[in-house]
Amino acid sequence: MTMDGIELLMDGEDVLALIIRATVDPHSTTFVTPDDFTQQAGFVVYPAGGHIPAHDHLPIQRALIGTAETLVVRRGRMEARIYDRRRRLNATRVLATGDVLMLVNGGHGFTMIEDTVLFEIKQGPYTGLVEKERFE
Repeated sequence: MTMDGIELLMDGEDVLALIIRATVDPHSTTFVTPDDFTQQAGFVVYPAGGHIPAHDHLPIQRALIGTAETLVVRRGRMEARIYDRRRRLNATRVLATGDVLMLVNGGHGFTMIEDTVLFEIKQGPYTGLVEKERFE
């Protein structure tokens, strides 16, 4: 990534995670994910009085494998452990209030350093099936 405060965690060509620090404050609309990510994220910047016309989204059918997950640290601090697809530890990072962690491939685990509130976003619908396998 070329923007300060954005870190792409890789395992060879495999994107494992994307960290967007709370300090990132672009002055123009900037998407931080490639077009092929199953979850898109970016900063949409408008001046005061800017306007987004009313709209809805067309019912496009998509075929996805896996579950993309994004965590926003609303309050607190945590250590994130990022694993590759072979369940080997790739990186450890501390995230704090306002940081965003997009989990793309591989595994992950967390330890709270302080009392922490995470806002989690992931793909649905929720199936009620076993959707994860613990290995730590």
